[in-house]
Amino acid sequence: MWELISSGGWLMLPIILSSVIAVAIVIERLWALRTSRVAPDNLLGQVWRWIKDGQLDAVKLKTLRADSPLGEILAAGLANSRHGREIMKECIQEAAGKVVHELERYLNTLGTIAAITPLLGLLGTVIGMIDVFSAIMVQGTGNTGVLAGGISKALITTAAGLTVAIPAVFFHRFFVRRVDELVIAMEQEATKLVEVVQGNRDVEFNGGKDNGSSKRTPAAAVAGKGA
Repeated sequence: MWELISSGGWLMLPIILSSVIAVAIVIERLWALRTSRVAPDNLLGQVWRWIKDGQLDAVKLKTLRADSPLGEILAAGLANSRHGREIMKECIQEAAGKVVHELERYLNTLGTIAAITPLLGLLGTVIGMIDVFSAIMVQGTGNTGVLAGGISKALITTAAGLTVAIPAVFFHRFFVRRVDELVIAMEQEATKLVEVVQGNRDVEFNGGKDNGSSKRTPAAAVAGKGA
């Protein structure tokens, strides 16, 4: 293994470094973009129960905000629900922008690695071929073993670059798709929250329909807590 790396020349160093960074990003994003962490299934139902039971206060909002990215978005809307539907939606959109930015963290780096590692490999091959042709000028074409060995060494960087780039491209597209799915799911949950809190729709949680039959409207219940 070390002989292959050393024969590839100095360009193998940035390719290896890129592979280490790519592996670290993939592991971190696989952990960070879990659905259970970003948008827990029962979170909106829990928030609705807090509202119905009059338990929604500053402490609950702080807990909700720290719980998950979806919780941060919902907390932003609830904290401003007393100002009306439009203000609530604007606050949710602002929080969502920050959350989406966090979900996309390191994806540009992974995409860059996927793009540059084949080019680094190609550059290494070009440099290696230049050395091969220089050897031909000195020794001629009679020594085929030297030429074949030089060409094979020149191609090592290309193989290394593609080995890093192919998984990087796959995971970059996988994570972009995952972020899109999570954003859609959070958008749907936030829309439900706005419409329910502002009294524009009934909602179903855990298979049971809650028609908002508390004495105060949801918006009044939230505002009454000074959220």
